[in-house]
Amino acid sequence: MYTVLIVDDEEPVLSSYGFLLESGIEGFSLAGKARSGYEAIKLMYELRPDVVFMDINMPGLDGLDTIAEVHDKFPDVVFVLSTAYERFDLARKAIPLGVHAYLVKPVTKKTFIETLEGIRATLVRRRSSKVSSPENDVVRQFMKEDIWREIEPKRWQYLCEQLDLGSEQGLVAFISMDSEQEPTFSAINVHLEFKYRFFFIKHLNFGMYFFPGEIQRDALEKTLNEILSSVVSQSILSFSACGTLRTGYDLYLSCGEALEEINRKRDKTDIRLRERMRIIQIRRKIGLSSFDEVRALFSAYWEEVFGTYDFALAKAKMISLFTILIDDCTSCYQVHSEESPPFLPADEIVPLANLAEWNSWALSSFNRLYQCARQTRTGKFPVPLVKAIAFIDENFVRQIQLHDAAEAASVSPAYLSRLFGEHMNSSFIDYLTVLRIERAEKLIRENRSSIKEVSFAVGYQDPNYFSKIFRKIVGISPSMYAQRGLYEE
Repeated sequence: MYTVLIVDDEEPVLSSYGFLLESGIEGFSLAGKARSGYEAIKLMYELRPDVVFMDINMPGLDGLDTIAEVHDKFPDVVFVLSTAYERFDLARKAIPLGVHAYLVKPVTKKTFIETLEGIRATLVRRRSSKVSSPENDVVRQFMKEDIWREIEPKRWQYLCEQLDLGSEQGLVAFISMDSEQEPTFSAINVHLEFKYRFFFIKHLNFGMYFFPGEIQRDALEKTLNEILSSVVSQSILSFSACGTLRTGYDLYLSCGEALEEINRKRDKTDIRLRERMRIIQIRRKIGLSSFDEVRALFSAYWEEVFGTYDFALAKAKMISLFTILIDDCTSCYQVHSEESPPFLPADEIVPLANLAEWNSWALSSFNRLYQCARQTRTGKFPVPLVKAIAFIDENFVRQIQLHDAAEAASVSPAYLSRLFGEHMNSSFIDYLTVLRIERAEKLIRENRSSIKEVSFAVGYQDPNYFSKIFRKIVGISPSMYAQRGLYEE
């Protein structure tokens, strides 16, 4: 039996809904009535209803604000909105809150009962989905063993009965996330339950799903992407992949397709992350670090670019890189200046016909660019900035502040801050942060220290804060960086 809470500031509505429920609607009973948003919140905690009919236009805390207040605390509750006016803007605001239906008053008996029938189907699907918890032996064996190989007819018949599949068909999907997975997957599944019945486990560091029935793959993929966009933070890498619809005996094919696709997306994402990290490092180090170190970074970058993309796209990426580096060295693309770029990357790179010609051009051109950067960054840097950079490079593992670097350079903090902005296109704290994260990457690559030890070694006393900063700079967490080998050449 599912329980229903009625929330409305109009007594006739409370009486009408209450009478219908008390008269007997199969599977539902009246939990209670509330006349305001505040009273509704109180009763939500006391009664724990399965369904809430919520009026929008109430004095004080309105219906939408009430749902927003309790939605995260009661993710399994089904909410139904009602109002005297049909307003698209209110309906649109209700969508992110997972509202099941939007009813316009007066609500007829037929509409009220049909709405509850639809809710019953949703609640049944949810209850069935909960069977898919890892504690269920049948589900666990099905998801971790059976589904990966051709299933014998007798075994398939047994699984259909035990899991109440109701169909000979289904498909497999995976979700991959670089995050603390447990709470995030719970939120994803709550949203997913509104549309689909599914079985779920965490397997192979993925969220693994089986959707029984004649599922439309394109529609499912769209739904999964929408849920990831709304539930998962943009700072977290997440993506999904679906296999094709298969009969029970051939589900292993859907499994293989989904796994291949999710790994392809992960690999593609890893390549892009490595590209970004190497560009950041090259821009920071060119002209300041040794030629051999910067040249090795540049070579690693272009070798992977030309090994991953077709020749025309790879050249386009290199035009972008050289243009950025020239601007870093000369600022000729930032302001009107008499200084001309040392060369025009597009004019020289586009005509290159093959990899051998690129290699020959890149060798001499990068040398020219490094020397230009060397002149700009060392010959033209004010002495206080050079002293400050040397101080930071020697002391970044300590808890240093801008005033410490300014004292070492014998200038005021405000003046040093201005020098960083003018000559480094960076703030003091950004320069220090990137330096620490680069050192952290090196320690992780050496694979001799735990993430906690790496955090302490680069000047962060709070490993959680270090992980947050690392993710912001690099794009993924330090543990995932180590696990996925993004540093490999």
